Amino acid sequence: MRDAQSLAAQPNPSAPAAAQTEERVQRSLFGEILDWMLVPLLLLWPISIAITYVVAKSIANQPFDQALDDSVTVLSQQVSEVNGKVLTRLTTPSRDFLRADDVDNVYYLITGPHGEYIDGDRDMHTPVAEDEPAHPGKVKFWDSSLHGSDVRIAYTYVDLRNTVDAGGSADKQERPRVALVQVGETLEKRARLANEIIKGVILPQFLILPIALALIWFALSRGLSPLSELQQRIRARRPDDLSPIDSGQVPEEISPLVRSLNDMLSRLSLSIQTQKRFIADAAHQMKTPLAGMRMQSELALRQTSQHDIHRSLEQLAKSSESATRLVNQLLSLARAENQSQESAPFIEVDLSEFARAVVQDWVEASFGQRIDFGFEQDEQPVPVLCNPLMLRELLGNLIDNALHYTPVEGRVTVRVRGEWAENSTAVARGFAILEVEDTGPGIPPAERGHVFQRFYRILDSGRGGSGLGLAIVREIAQQHDAQVTISYNPRSSEPELPGSLFRVTFRLLEKPALDFNSDFH
Repeated sequence: MRDAQSLAAQPNPSAPAAAQTEERVQRSLFGEILDWMLVPLLLLWPISIAITYVVAKSIANQPFDQALDDSVTVLSQQVSEVNGKVLTRLTTPSRDFLRADDVDNVYYLITGPHGEYIDGDRDMHTPVAEDEPAHPGKVKFWDSSLHGSDVRIAYTYVDLRNTVDAGGSADKQERPRVALVQVGETLEKRARLANEIIKGVILPQFLILPIALALIWFALSRGLSPLSELQQRIRARRPDDLSPIDSGQVPEEISPLVRSLNDMLSRLSLSIQTQKRFIADAAHQMKTPLAGMRMQSELALRQTSQHDIHRSLEQLAKSSESATRLVNQLLSLARAENQSQESAPFIEVDLSEFARAVVQDWVEASFGQRIDFGFEQDEQPVPVLCNPLMLRELLGNLIDNALHYTPVEGRVTVRVRGEWAENSTAVARGFAILEVEDTGPGIPPAERGHVFQRFYRILDSGRGGSGLGLAIVREIAQQHDAQVTISYNPRSSEPELPGSLFRVTFRLLEKPALDFNSDFH
């Protein structure tokens, strides 16, 4: 046995290793929430840096582009045409002032209408020819390279017709003659300014990010603290404390969990109470038959006459039969109380055929008591949803009760019928009715509310019993949402023996033409 248990405890070698690992890994709610918060945050951080870099470059370009715009505008004002020749009025100090920059290199170039060199740095490139015509006075920008360095260039066109000297003449109807003026500078200052902006934005993030992580950690710890408090409250409970947990002291998100736990505690408390009640009832009821059996056995041991010994043994046999019956009914009651649709799903059966099969099991017992035992049913099926095992127990107890209290030569009848109500949709609905009637002493109306209690016996009934049969009937009927009623037998003809009629009415049902499940033997 120990070898078998050790083999059962070992992991299945044929099971996938990943599945076994997944079963062993315990997931942390704190870790899950932290991961889902930190991963997006860490992914957004480099994206934020990239966006900050682009924005910083754009911000850094604006003032320097404006300075280039001013420089190219001033330089274009120094270009004019004299006697058909393009000239500049730049002096040496002006050129030095234009190139005066401690960080970047400044370049300029002036070219004539046909691209001929006028003044400036010959190495500068000219902008790519545009499809639209030149607009004199409008400053544009483009990026190029010069002497191995990137250069930002501002350029504009100068309308030479408006710059003709007094010595010449200008014909406004001639085709425009334009000169190209460019001023460019390297990007060192721009890069420095962009880096300063990035540092001013990124460096605080290096300080804010750890603080944000610490705040997130603290917030999660505080947010999940009610779970720890709930855990401590549950651990501090006594083992026998099954009272509901106060859901008002937990957050709204945990309330469904607490309500489910309270439901489980309620079911567990009910189950424990049922077990305690069963043990108490069994102990109380078993004392009498066991004491009687002990007395009969002791009396038989003291007897010397065979006749007296035989009579004591007969009494001992009756006591053991009574004890056996009591134990069986206690077990039936315990099974009925612990039965549920989850543990034993209901199935659809034909109540008529089901009751006929149960009646056949009691025919022999009716012969022994010389009772006219009969069965009546409708011609059409009477379908019900039920637990066949429990329904058999219900009908068996009703029959046993009727046979037990009906005198010799009496009558016991089991009847199944349906009460149907036709409607406009041609679907019949109604009630399934199960009746057990006898010609016994009957049950007075004042006692009918008590006979379903455990161990209750009507005084002066003249019959023994455990008082559990009808309690079992009520328990099973409640599980099937059925109603049990008691009345006098309307077919009894003797006033001294009015008889009893037990009627079990099941819930609404349909009457379809179905092949019902008859597996109830």
